[in-house]
Amino acid sequence: MIPIFLCGFMGCGKTTVGRIVADISGRAFIDLDNYIEDAAGMTIPEIFEKYGEPHFRALETEALGLLSESYSVIATGGGALLSAQNSCIASKNGLVIFIDTPFEMCYDRICDDPHRPIAASSTKEQLKARYDERYPKYKQNSAITVSGEGTPEEIAARILHVM
Repeated sequence: MIPIFLCGFMGCGKTTVGRIVADISGRAFIDLDNYIEDAAGMTIPEIFEKYGEPHFRALETEALGLLSESYSVIATGGGALLSAQNSCIASKNGLVIFIDTPFEMCYDRICDDPHRPIAASSTKEQLKARYDERYPKYKQNSAITVSGEGTPEEIAARILHVM
């Protein structure tokens, strides 16, 4: 068995769907952002405020390397698999699945979430531009794309079908 890396924009359903996939497939579930927070001993907003985004991205790379040897379902952060280095780590060691969720659905889920520093400090237009910029990278850096529309159980069923 290899790890399953779920990628996609903030709010696409990686964590919610990932928990379901892990439960049904008998794997452990790891939320990469929570893993980083536990390892750093501070929240992501605190990491961003104290050290900046580049430091957080370095922590992501380190965590992906460590987790690539697990047989878990890993919900990556919205920007984790955008870098060539991180994408290479994940695709070389596991199966990368892009949850393709329309922007409006993502936005409805993240617009009022203070635990998402990028979302909290951006306008809807800025987030849409970020979504549009990231979308082709998610497709390019994943082996499989599944629709992010429908219930979490329906999305999980699509993922389980292609695993």
